[in-house]
Amino acid sequence: MGDALRQFKAEIFQALAHPTRIAIVETLREGELPTGQLIEKLQLEQANASQHLAVLRSKRVVVSRKVGNQVFYSLRDRALVEVLDILRRYFYSQLTGTMNMIEAIEQEEAAGR
Repeated sequence: MGDALRQFKAEIFQALAHPTRIAIVETLREGELPTGQLIEKLQLEQANASQHLAVLRSKRVVVSRKVGNQVFYSLRDRALVEVLDILRRYFYSQLTGTMNMIEAIEQEEAAGR
């Protein structure tokens, strides 16, 4: 089971391995949107959006449904939003650590003058 779970995790991270796909997922956190509105909100080209949505669909990150001539997208599982929120906290934690290190270096340089 361990290898299968690792493979699953790797596929999810592959699906999220582009800033545009992360932006799509973050935009869908509020709920389902038609393709046109998603494209407009993110200021994407139609072809570019289609490629990224295809990746997210193939990795089962998003699901789509068609109503008339519109396609609506939503997240398959909102747990992914929690993962992105944790990554945001991780980013800020790393940023804070880096800023503290820079401050310490600056203080050392100022003391050495």
